[in-house]
Amino acid sequence: MKKSLFLFAFFIATIGYSQNKIDKSKLVASTYNKTVNIYTTADSSSYRLSLTGQAKFHELAQPLENEVSIFVDPTKTFQTFLGIGAALTDASAETFAKLPKKTQTAFLQAYFNVENGIGYSLARTNIHSCDFSSGSYTYVNEGDSSLKSFSIDHDKQYRIPFIKQAVAAAGGKLLLYASPWSPPSFMKTNKEMLHGGKLISKYSQSWANYFTKFVKAYEKEGLPIWGISIQNEPMATQKWESCIFTAEEERDFLKNYLGPTMAKEGLGDKKIIVWDHNRDLMVHRANVIFDDPAAAKYAWGMGFHWYESWSGGTQMFENVGLVNKTFPTKNLLFTEGCVESFKLNKIENWSLGEKYGQSMINDFNNGSVGWTDWNILLDEMGGPNHAGNFCFAPMHANVKSGQLLFTNSYYYIGHFSKFIRPGAKRIQSASSRSPLLTTSFKNKNGTVVVVVMNQTGSKMNYNLCIGKTAAVVEILPHAIQTLVLL
Repeated sequence: MKKSLFLFAFFIATIGYSQNKIDKSKLVASTYNKTVNIYTTADSSSYRLSLTGQAKFHELAQPLENEVSIFVDPTKTFQTFLGIGAALTDASAETFAKLPKKTQTAFLQAYFNVENGIGYSLARTNIHSCDFSSGSYTYVNEGDSSLKSFSIDHDKQYRIPFIKQAVAAAGGKLLLYASPWSPPSFMKTNKEMLHGGKLISKYSQSWANYFTKFVKAYEKEGLPIWGISIQNEPMATQKWESCIFTAEEERDFLKNYLGPTMAKEGLGDKKIIVWDHNRDLMVHRANVIFDDPAAAKYAWGMGFHWYESWSGGTQMFENVGLVNKTFPTKNLLFTEGCVESFKLNKIENWSLGEKYGQSMINDFNNGSVGWTDWNILLDEMGGPNHAGNFCFAPMHANVKSGQLLFTNSYYYIGHFSKFIRPGAKRIQSASSRSPLLTTSFKNKNGTVVVVVMNQTGSKMNYNLCIGKTAAVVEILPHAIQTLVLL
């Protein structure tokens, strides 16, 4: 894989389906003789979101048992797509600030421009410091529970200018939500922001007020806040900023303090996200919070991460689906994921991108409305990080040379974010063989987008089936494809 900036541009011509409701016979007629554009990223090749071919539909009434098929039905729709993006952290902002202006522009285009990049439309940021900050800090003086000293001046040096440029590069609109890693140390039982601890109950109202101060301060800077999560990873005691909330404690803080305070301060339209931690315990957390009407009324939905597999487990995708089925009125949003333990000599490892592809396909198929990567940019050491918790990002920058380094995860994410646009509806998509993963969406303009991922070391052919028609497609080993129906 080339360790250099790779910008690509191509135009997608779309022919929309009728805005009127269509039956199955009309669906078949509209599909037959249509063309499929095929975009590919593949291991051991030069393909990186490359237009690698086209396919034509032909009649296929009944696929054979020994054939591999992907079945798509645009008449069966599910959740509405919110967007895909990443976290705009202190570390990302500080790394960005060290780059030459020309490289900064290329970076912004690569991530946020739809035509020349991968079209990010969603972003997360931290409320005061997290591990991916150069040091711990808050927005108030120690002991100031009245929050009279509240100031976001720290963020005005790097992070706020960075976010503003990202918003501009995204065309002036970027859904931005924010998460805290810990309350200030004086509000906690262990008297420090690091190493877990809990929120002292007498500071619950002060901490709720802190959220509203943050939202209003950022919006005064011209950065609308779409939503907030209550606590990043509330069941993890970390050597960096962290704070423990049991399910009952998070429920009670939401219904007694944060929800009412946001409403009282005129911020009731902001989305409040609960949990913001791994898939493993999300069912229990959902049951405790969403089964309480007084708490559930303030919750837009649930955020989740993927790190449950790091402790020897597996990716608990079925838990996402179970929460979706149990609480269908609540939204599900992937809020963080990255590959940890950064090593520069592993930056070309193909498994980096495959982990993203596997997670994104399964999370969308289980009801997630959006997907947020962790740091959007890190330096050549996987930081900066004041806790030494260095990680991979889809893009790294060598701040000495000013060079951007792309991992293949950037391209894997782009197979979704570039083609599936906010407001799209997920449609039914299924594979006849487990080596091929798939998900599909229909954009508001009628364009049907099918993502297919080959997890094996073998090249294979498959039928892309819609109604009684099919297009034969070849997929390379360890590859991901986006099929755009024209």
